[in-house]
Amino acid sequence: MLPGVGVFGTGSTARVLVPLLKAEGFEVHALCGQSEEEACCLAKELSIPFHTSRSDDVLLHQDVDLVCIYIPPSMTRQIAVKALGIGKNVVCEKAATAVDAFKMVTAARYYPQLLSIMGNTLRFLPAFVAMRQLLVEGYVGELQVCDVRVYGPSLLDQSYGWTCEELMGGGGLHTVGSAIIDLLSYLTGARAHRVHGLLRTFVQQNGLIRGIRRVTSDDFCFFQMLMGETGSRSVCCTVTLNFNMPGTFVHEVMVVGSSGRLIARGTELYGQRNGSKSEELLIGDSGWVGPEVKEMPLPLLQGLSSMVKALRQSFQAHEERRCWAQGPVATAPTFEDGLYVQTVVEAVKRSSCSGEWECVEIMSHEPDPNQNLCEALQRNKI
Repeated sequence: MLPGVGVFGTGSTARVLVPLLKAEGFEVHALCGQSEEEACCLAKELSIPFHTSRSDDVLLHQDVDLVCIYIPPSMTRQIAVKALGIGKNVVCEKAATAVDAFKMVTAARYYPQLLSIMGNTLRFLPAFVAMRQLLVEGYVGELQVCDVRVYGPSLLDQSYGWTCEELMGGGGLHTVGSAIIDLLSYLTGARAHRVHGLLRTFVQQNGLIRGIRRVTSDDFCFFQMLMGETGSRSVCCTVTLNFNMPGTFVHEVMVVGSSGRLIARGTELYGQRNGSKSEELLIGDSGWVGPEVKEMPLPLLQGLSSMVKALRQSFQAHEERRCWAQGPVATAPTFEDGLYVQTVVEAVKRSSCSGEWECVEIMSHEPDPNQNLCEALQRNKI
């Protein structure tokens, strides 16, 4: 039986998610927005019977058993942890910090019977599902290099908000780079152990953001990762993110091995073995028949649609609304994957400041919130 759904967020993702959920048979019972006005407007547009600006009203709604959280990263942890504690299944976007991500992991471990997955939809895109299978089958031989390029228009909102603030989870690295980091881990079956990166904010003010306010989130990011084994057998990954290209969108992921390569361009997958004269089309563009959302690129739209289908298959296998089958969502990123991704993001940021390679060390326990204060007191012999 499919669970009733409560959606947090009124942005472009929520706007396209609700119709996709309804198309697969889910009933969306409640919507929560940052303001009552935003929630009311979108609820009327999408025919959602209940709307609010109070998160508890959705979490405690008797018909809601699955919550989808697509809100600013700084607010994600609080709602995700509370939802699991109440007994709701959770699909959510990334947290703002590794500490927040660790708290989400702790909650997910405490309630293992509940669904708790991150909303990185690229894992569900057919092109990447096929790419991973071909890598397992040895299409490229021994994997050597991954190269990713994502170019597009500005990620900033029309008014000053969290997308402008690096500390609140804004910027290309956190918004788009985190999905790429997770995708590369999914494709290679490995994790990064060292990273090196460079972040820049070229547009600090514009026609709508000016005066004393300045953008601190990055609009250009380049980083390298060494993944898997240490030494010469590490997989070398390079990622370039550039969001200073209005009217353009490029999403290309290439993996190169000892005997061939695979390239995903947008939603299409191409392959070429060494010795072949040209690429072959392995997965074509099936087209998009859902609602158009200019702010959301086609790979993310199709990935989101595939993820919703997988959720339906997972819940449909059980008569109890809160029960789910692991099979259809086995490849979905877990909260632990979310912690790894956030750890890499923060390592890249440290590297951009230091100019050095940084190690990726995943948090194993929550840090003492008073640690910095204690160190300062010790330095001053107070």
